[in-house]
Amino acid sequence: MSKLFEIQAQARADVGRGASRRLRRAGQVPAIVYGAGKEAAAVTLDHNEMMTHLKKEAFYSHILALKIDGKKEDVVLKDLHRHPFKPRLLHADFLRVKAGEALTMNVPLHFLGEEACPGVKAGGKIIHAMTSVEIVCMPKDLPEYIDIDVSKLEMDGVVHLSEIKLPEGVKIVALEQEGDHDTAVISVHEVKESKEDLEADAAEAEAAASAAAESGEAPAEGEAAAEGEDKPDSAE
Repeated sequence: MSKLFEIQAQARADVGRGASRRLRRAGQVPAIVYGAGKEAAAVTLDHNEMMTHLKKEAFYSHILALKIDGKKEDVVLKDLHRHPFKPRLLHADFLRVKAGEALTMNVPLHFLGEEACPGVKAGGKIIHAMTSVEIVCMPKDLPEYIDIDVSKLEMDGVVHLSEIKLPEGVKIVALEQEGDHDTAVISVHEVKESKEDLEADAAEAEAAASAAAESGEAPAEGEAAAEGEDKPDSAE
């Protein structure tokens, strides 16, 4: 996979909670880089630069060029810690990529033909059980995303993990494990109102009818006519 993203970083020796707080106040993000048989390295990143990268879906499943004080390392983003309610990054973890060493990554799923599938046209609702999948592959085979064509999915149809057409060299981690892990990914089902919804609709209709009767409004088209409407005129 081509490297579309380059991240500038600086090595740091000052670690710990106090140091991390100072970095964040200065608009920096503390991070760590590990793997590939090398010692873990603590680095800092520019917060605004990271936020710009994170707006792109591809950033999460691409091999990234991390330049630490000008020296480049190939990495992938493995973990990201965000503030619970503020738009701020707290920490990032990067895994070094080594040629010939398999990667385990989560990649997004793109569903094609949802609106055109027979199940939806018949009134069904799409249910996404998964929006990403964990895969294992060599770095050169890492896909940005995986397409799933659901344009022929019928009502009550289901697509399982084993039915996903994978790029060459890519395997789904769950299917490599012992036991039955062939879970559903996406399905189409009829939308049924719950008992509570039906009762609420009935109560609302009854209340509307009562309000109309009290206000003396004429019955709506198709409703029963008022008593005596069909009687012949008695003026003789």
